[in-house]
Amino acid sequence: MSRISGRPAISSEHVYGLSLRVARWRAGAPGTPLLFLNGIGADLAAAAPLLAQIHGREVWTLDMPGVGGSPDALLPYGAPTIAAVVMEIADRLGHKTIDVAGFSWGGALAQQIAIQFPGRMRCLVLMATTPVMGAPGIGWAAMFDDDMLASGLKIQTATPLGIAYQSAAMTGWSSVGFLSGLKNIPTLVLMGEQDGVMPACYSQMLADQIDGAVLEAVPGSHLFPFTHAAAISTRISAFLDQQAPGQQAAA
Repeated sequence: MSRISGRPAISSEHVYGLSLRVARWRAGAPGTPLLFLNGIGADLAAAAPLLAQIHGREVWTLDMPGVGGSPDALLPYGAPTIAAVVMEIADRLGHKTIDVAGFSWGGALAQQIAIQFPGRMRCLVLMATTPVMGAPGIGWAAMFDDDMLASGLKIQTATPLGIAYQSAAMTGWSSVGFLSGLKNIPTLVLMGEQDGVMPACYSQMLADQIDGAVLEAVPGSHLFPFTHAAAISTRISAFLDQQAPGQQAAA
C-alpha cells in the first residue's frame, strides 16, 4: 500500500453482495467528511495525490466493483443501487452528513446521491462531469487526453467486466429535471479549460440548473484533478471552508 499517497487507512466493506475497497485519509478528523467519487475505471491510488492534499477534514473514497482492489460484481447494478451502497458505507463509517466531490463518471454518481439522499449532503463539488450520460464507455477518451499523454498517468485499473458494469450503470442516465431540487446544497462546478472529453456546455448546464452553483474554469484538460492536484485540492478546501459553520453537521 506504500504506493498510495498519504498512506490512508484501507478496509474492505461488504454491502448488498458487493465487496468494495475503501480508503480514508485523516480518519476521525472533526468536521464534515469529504467523499470523493472517481472516474470510470480509475482506482483510489490514482486519486490519492489529490485527496492526500485536502487537509483539515477526513477524506475518503472507494473502488467501484471490478476496479482496483474491489472484485467484480456478480450482477449488473444501476446508479440508484450503487448510490445506496455508497451511503450504506458512509453509515458504517459514522458519517451521517457528508460533502461529496465527483469527477467525470463519479460526478454523475455524486449527482445521483444528492438527488437520492438530499438530507445527507452538505456540499457538492462536480468536476469535468455532465447531467446526461448518453453512451456506454463515456470517459474512455480520457486515455487520449493531452494531460494524460503528457503526464504518463495510468488511471485505468478495471477488469473488462468492471468497466462494462460501470458503463452500463450510467447508460442513459440523466439528472436533468432533478437538479433544481438541489438549491439548498452549496455546489461548485469545475471544468478544464482544455477538456476535450467533457465539453464546457455540460458544466454550464449543471451551473444553470443548480440554483446558486459556482462555475469555474481551471487550467488543464479532462484529468485536471490529477494533473493539477495541488491547485484543485486548494480550491476544493477553500470552497468547503467558505460554508458557514452553522451549516456543518457533526460527522
